[in-house]
Amino acid sequence: MARAILLPVCLFAALLGLFFWGLQGVSQSAGQEALRSTEESIRRAAVHCYAVEGAYPQSLSYLKEHYGVQVSDDYIVHYESFASNLMPDISVYPKHPDAG
Repeated sequence: MARAILLPVCLFAALLGLFFWGLQGVSQSAGQEALRSTEESIRRAAVHCYAVEGAYPQSLSYLKEHYGVQVSDDYIVHYESFASNLMPDISVYPKHPDAG
């Protein structure tokens, strides 16, 4: 009798474990996609600024103020402008490495 109950319980536990493992993978993938999307939106805004104004913006704050770029507080943005005619170095990192 106990053996008849044990097998379905073990199978259910295994399926539940696989479900949560898959859910974690999807969540991690979504976090990485959000990072990539944020970096891409900053890059597009910088290129748009160059096309409109003839120079790349000197700071991320300029893009936020004049081009509506929004960055989540969960991210750290590295934005380094070398010259007005060179594409800035743009990188986005999660504040908490396990978050994205």
